Amino acid sequence: MRTLALLLVLPVALPAQAADLVLRHATVYTGVATRPVQAVAVRDGKVVYVGTDAGAARLVGPKTEVLDLSGRFVFPGFVDAHAHFGGIGARELTLNLEGTNTKDAFLARVEAAVKQARPGAWVTGRGWIETFWSPPIFPTRADLDRIAPNNPVMLTRADGHASIVNSAALRLAGVTGATESPPGGAINLDADGQPTGMLIDRAQGVVRTLVPGPTEADQDRALEIASQRELSLGWTQVQDAHGSWSEVARMRRLYADGRLKIRIYKTISGPGAGADSLIRLGPGPAEFDDRFTVRGIKIVMDGALGSRGAALVEPYSDDPHTRGLITTDTVALRGMLERALRQGIQVETHAIGDRANRIVLDMYAAAFKAVPPAQRKVREPRWRVEHAQIVEPRDLARFRSLGLIASMQPSHAIGDLHFVPSRIGLARTKGAYAWQTLLKLGVPVAGGSDAPVERGEPMIEFYAAVARKDLEGRSGPGWHPEEKVTRAQALKMFTWYPAFAAFEESRRGTIAVGKMADFTILDRNIMTIPERQILETRNVMTIINGEVVYRDR
Repeated sequence: MRTLALLLVLPVALPAQAADLVLRHATVYTGVATRPVQAVAVRDGKVVYVGTDAGAARLVGPKTEVLDLSGRFVFPGFVDAHAHFGGIGARELTLNLEGTNTKDAFLARVEAAVKQARPGAWVTGRGWIETFWSPPIFPTRADLDRIAPNNPVMLTRADGHASIVNSAALRLAGVTGATESPPGGAINLDADGQPTGMLIDRAQGVVRTLVPGPTEADQDRALEIASQRELSLGWTQVQDAHGSWSEVARMRRLYADGRLKIRIYKTISGPGAGADSLIRLGPGPAEFDDRFTVRGIKIVMDGALGSRGAALVEPYSDDPHTRGLITTDTVALRGMLERALRQGIQVETHAIGDRANRIVLDMYAAAFKAVPPAQRKVREPRWRVEHAQIVEPRDLARFRSLGLIASMQPSHAIGDLHFVPSRIGLARTKGAYAWQTLLKLGVPVAGGSDAPVERGEPMIEFYAAVARKDLEGRSGPGWHPEEKVTRAQALKMFTWYPAFAAFEESRRGTIAVGKMADFTILDRNIMTIPERQILETRNVMTIINGEVVYRDR
């Protein structure tokens, strides 16, 4: 009888509610405690314990998956607060010109693609950037004509705000020296008044409408490739800037089929019919086990610095004939902002130049005045300025007074600052990429990558934020090292601030009991190792909702 009693009692010694997953023998940075802990336990996709190995051991049951991390480093799931999800996958399916650090290398890669193309077929690609070439000047249609006299070619600059095309493409589009540039765009001309082949911002559409679009299968595959790549790098969520309802439908289908695992916070491009539809619908609920949300509108106010499309208050220092471009219909925008504010729709606006940033600040302020909190479905709108790269110092405090979020990408600074002093002059770099100033003002700075404009790797972004040096460890005049951030601030830039920027800070952004079990697990301690070693750090595991969605084998 005593033996039977012991057998009956024995199951009671097991945890009443065992964990589904336990991470132990780790160094866990929670984003809450000042010192790391050893272990985390997860049940039903949420954190149920944070603390010691011994404490977590009490939650181990017969079906608990126990991962011994052997001292590896666990962080709240990293979030890319600004990327172009479909573009990440599309880059891998077309001619990827990233890393062509000389003009000859760029042309050689294009020539190889032309040789493989069918006669007369389009050759398209993306990723080139001339600022690292010697001399750092745009390519021309004549450069492309020598290697592609018959195939139409369209190659988009890394930032997406300019493209170079050849003569065959210009002929198909009917573009000549007499063709007027569209509003918000520029067709660059040479000294003889003929197109150079460079199309800036909205002028790209003159040719792009002729390029055959990807098939349905290609578009599906691009999203799957993007998901797989981002998970392998350690991103647990991508906040997808730009979008259409057709993309939303495609993503919903892929989620339903189990083909997407990463979280996506999706925006609809505006102003326009798509944005108006979202305003009528109001903020959407999280879908697919909280992995997919549609509740924001994305606007583009200007172009990019590299192509001199960013809108500046004063002319460009290296081209006094231009102050850049305003690329949106600001008249249509005013009414849309007020309607969005009333309905609780978040707005995020691309603004790179100081003039564009000031216009955005003014327009946001006008909307907030026209629609006071009592008339809003969401009293705290959490509107965002995407990039906020060049801001006049006196405008920085307005981010705080208006309650805005600065969504910024540290890698832009360590690439752009090689040419920004010549583009805008040293004086205007004072308000450039001002992460630390904004943080000290109390402005949330949500960190992102802007992939595929940049490589889109979290370790590059973290390094850029804390070092403010290029990938070779160099800096120069106008780089303002005082604007770099601490490692604790950088961690928050890629975890809690993006969660806050997506209205999700109560569910994600730190490792705490009750929050979603999203973790990025690295092989090195980025909080303590020398700066340069951050770039060598590797993601070994990505966990979303307590599910291991990537494991480095």
